[in-house]
Amino acid sequence: MAEANWYVAHTYSGYENKVKADLEKTIANRHLEDTILEVRVPLEEVVEVRNGVHKTVQKKLFPGYVLVNMVMNDETWYVVRNTRGVTGFVGPGSKPVPLTEAEMKPLGIKTENVSIDFNEGDSVVVVAGAWKDIVGRVQKIDYSKQSVTINVELFGRETPVDISFEEVRSM
Repeated sequence: MAEANWYVAHTYSGYENKVKADLEKTIANRHLEDTILEVRVPLEEVVEVRNGVHKTVQKKLFPGYVLVNMVMNDETWYVVRNTRGVTGFVGPGSKPVPLTEAEMKPLGIKTENVSIDFNEGDSVVVVAGAWKDIVGRVQKIDYSKQSVTINVELFGRETPVDISFEEVRSM
């Protein structure tokens, strides 16, 4: 069986969640759970200030687009392409192009399992990037984004910094 990849489907703006729901219903009805694995509308948390009040809301990262993890074949292409609200796939002509690992990483889509040798509360040293050779204490581990939040001392104060797993080693 072919390998599943992430593809981007273009939708009418504002129809992303409806497309996701319709697609998931069609997948269940046609028993395509093994070829269309996941449908996702990427969201991000944004802090809005209205009337002096800070409020955290979720906004669509890419309005007008839905991510679909699927094995590309004639049937899956037809199902996604003919879902109400979908205008097509992202790619040249009618040929969808899968996302690369580099494109998926900032979206928080995990493609490979990474084992780490530290836990929350442990001291770590940064081995690459702008914070190289800085020592910090792990505050939070985010496996979906493959990053760790550490506290480093900056100008005499503890400051949280997000760093990818590849740039951190335990002490």
